[in-house]
Amino acid sequence: MKRHLIPAIAFVVALCLLLACSAILAPTAREKEQETLNWLCSQILPGGENFTQEAYSGEDENIVAVFKADKGFVIQTRVRGYADDIVALVGVNTDGTIAGLVVQEMQETLGLGMQALSSVEFLSQFLFEGTSFTVGENVDALTGATVTSKAIAKAVNSASAYVTGADVDSGATQWGG
Repeated sequence: MKRHLIPAIAFVVALCLLLACSAILAPTAREKEQETLNWLCSQILPGGENFTQEAYSGEDENIVAVFKADKGFVIQTRVRGYADDIVALVGVNTDGTIAGLVVQEMQETLGLGMQALSSVEFLSQFLFEGTSFTVGENVDALTGATVTSKAIAKAVNSASAYVTGADVDSGATQWGG
């Protein structure tokens, strides 16, 4: 009987040590996560500080998360692209104009839609301009990637509309987004 008791006691002691370490380190991990979020958001919304996440319960299914700062918002969006969902962070000033835009995730066609990750010329079309963007009107599409371009415009429009309170067409395209 004593032989079985020793491993059980060792297991309980190890579990207690693990829980104690977790309790000690959890606040540090949360602080680091908040610090990283503040840094990333400040890159997308220059001059913004002290970002806090707001609960979002609106009807626009493109909005995933909202981070508020004194100068504006950083809004995480998820829209349907040509091949899969496109996740973007959009910095929006309090007047609804776009301060920054970063595509976080996408699985678009290599050489075509994937250009949206790094094409400064394409992404800069949205910066410091109006609050509504339409490919073919005030936004030039990426060559060979019209669906991706429209998806990113939709993401930016959703973010801007959140701040201004405007209605935005978040209807599906023929590709599902």
